[in-house]
Amino acid sequence: MTVVDRGARPLGPAEPVRPVHVLRAAGVSLVVAAAVDGLPEVLHWGRDVGQIADTDADDVVMALGRPVSPSAFDEPWPLTVLPTERDGWEGRPGIAGHVDGAPLVPRWRDARVASDGMELVVTAHSDVLALRSVFALDGAGVLRVRHAVTGRGDVPVHLQALEATLPVGERVAEVLDLGGRWTRERTPQRRALTAGSHARESRRGRTGHDAPTLLALGTPGFDDAAGEVWAVHLAWSADAVHRIDLLAEARPLLGAGELLRAGEVVLGRGETFTTPDAVFVWSDEGLDGVSARFHDSLRARPGHPRRPRPVVLNTWEAVYYRQELAPLVALAETAADIGVERFVLDDGWFLGRRSDSTSLGDWRVDPAVWPDGLRPLVDRVRELGMEFGLWFEPEMVSPVSELAVAHPEWLLQRPDDDVRTWRNQYVLDMANPDARAFVLEAMSAVIGEHHVEFVKWDQNRDVVHAVHDGRAGLDAHTRGVYALMDELRARHPWLEIEACASGGARVDLGVLKRTDRVWPSDTNDALERLPVQRWTEVLLPLELIGSHVGPEVSHTTGRHLDLDFRMAVSLFGSAGIETDVTTLTPVELDRIRAWTALYRRERGLLHTGRLRHLDLGDPGLATTSVVATDRSRALVRVARTATGPQSLAVPLRLRGLDRTRRYRLAPVAGIGVPHGLDMVPPQWIERGFLELPGAVLEDVGARLPMLAPGTAIVLECSALD
Repeated sequence: MTVVDRGARPLGPAEPVRPVHVLRAAGVSLVVAAAVDGLPEVLHWGRDVGQIADTDADDVVMALGRPVSPSAFDEPWPLTVLPTERDGWEGRPGIAGHVDGAPLVPRWRDARVASDGMELVVTAHSDVLALRSVFALDGAGVLRVRHAVTGRGDVPVHLQALEATLPVGERVAEVLDLGGRWTRERTPQRRALTAGSHARESRRGRTGHDAPTLLALGTPGFDDAAGEVWAVHLAWSADAVHRIDLLAEARPLLGAGELLRAGEVVLGRGETFTTPDAVFVWSDEGLDGVSARFHDSLRARPGHPRRPRPVVLNTWEAVYYRQELAPLVALAETAADIGVERFVLDDGWFLGRRSDSTSLGDWRVDPAVWPDGLRPLVDRVRELGMEFGLWFEPEMVSPVSELAVAHPEWLLQRPDDDVRTWRNQYVLDMANPDARAFVLEAMSAVIGEHHVEFVKWDQNRDVVHAVHDGRAGLDAHTRGVYALMDELRARHPWLEIEACASGGARVDLGVLKRTDRVWPSDTNDALERLPVQRWTEVLLPLELIGSHVGPEVSHTTGRHLDLDFRMAVSLFGSAGIETDVTTLTPVELDRIRAWTALYRRERGLLHTGRLRHLDLGDPGLATTSVVATDRSRALVRVARTATGPQSLAVPLRLRGLDRTRRYRLAPVAGIGVPHGLDMVPPQWIERGFLELPGAVLEDVGARLPMLAPGTAIVLECSALD
């Protein structure tokens, strides 16, 4: 054995014990060791290790202490909560920038760590910055991390990066995140974890149709039900960085932060920049375990929607820009008759808006279309027992509009700088208080006059070349958008808001702090919607995901789909309708009426239960279940997206039931049972029900019928005792 002599070190007084701080909740632990000098280090984030006694703290630190490896720094170095080169870290830095041209590599002093078991706060300062970092673990085991830095020198600090990072288990081997495009959002992509520093950058100016949504690292072969997974999501609605570092000298590192443009954040003395929350989740029950923590955390929020999510009818795919009172009243009357509870008038109601080429910013009811204003329609909607909702696109301005002519200085993107239009529109600078106040007053006037209960808040373009006060302005603009939403809701506390961004380009926990649901995609093609909604569900519970029954022929794909299939897909969400129901036959209206009754009956379960995605061994099936918290009931949707590899359908094996109880499994009332491709269907389907112990339903299952592509069956499973 070769011994490397690094020189004898004189013995001196024993170094003080570094105290260990532990946050614990819902089977998760975060273990942080305070440093003798500099910032603390995360020793563990993952499965709960229990409370660590003060007498064990030194040995815990020693157990995970870094040795000195060959061809490396001569002393052990810490992987701190904000790693930089000064610590010895050679991956992507946690903080970066410059001070008068010199690189920003702070030497942190007087670091302090305080914790109460659920929140840990780190404070420190350097010559030019003061730091405050908060690690908050909630009752669902979800960890939120944010950093704030404040200028404390005479020379401004140009901040280029401030990102939250945490180490993960060394057994991680695979990476999962999402991509996509318009009408095909949140498409999963999976790959092997490889060495190096890897950053996924989003530069859309909004969350983006191709947003990662989350970045997950998992143990080999992790799936929906099994494996350890560490994931991060950035609660932010603009440019972002999701990052992985796998270096030979350190544990794997996972993190996220806002992507800052050059010159965007410059801190003088006393000025503070606070990061968006990086939301970290660990699970030892695969991706569904990650989802369960996100969902439990969101449902525990004080502002989470509590009242039943209403059946919505949105007029967009029924009338588009062709707005007239009589057809819309007829649409409302039919909607109310089939069980709709909220009627939403989409784009086209305001001054001169006959297409997407004009009028954004002119938020006044168009007298050419509505000579008596919106009151006749609103009154009739309310007489029918429905709420009234309205579409806005508050952040945008059309070049052909009164607003653009009157206030060209309010544009975030200057047309005279050759900035391209997108859908014939530019972006208003929401960091400009005058622009924000104008939009607030215009929206408030309409919302207040008609007591509008619901706003579909759209945002239909990527934000590029954003300039505020002569420098990169996306951060200030995005915070201005948040402020506008907050101010609007403060004025109208009854108001609910849906976050839409040409479909699903703004699905994140930053916007959901101030909204009540998201529109996950502009496609109402149910086959396309299945994967979009499934991967939206990795972050959000069903009650936050708008899901509408579209027309028989999808306007985004041209595909014909059966009504029962469209209803089965839309049932699992915050359900609604987006088609001209006045053109449906009496039989079709009866079917939708039965479906809205089913949704109203089951939304309590759908919007509180545990969501699971079931791999039945057939790649042509998409199977989703929601199990009640007391395991007394479950709803299951099995959808056929493509033909399967075998002529015999697979059994349905459920997860999450009480194995000791007996259950009755039967098709739900409200959605028809498809005929299927079997010459003779399974006997229990013909009989209409099956009664078995939970253990049998989990381990053996019940044979499904052979569904045709583009059909689905929805089953209810109810405990018999």
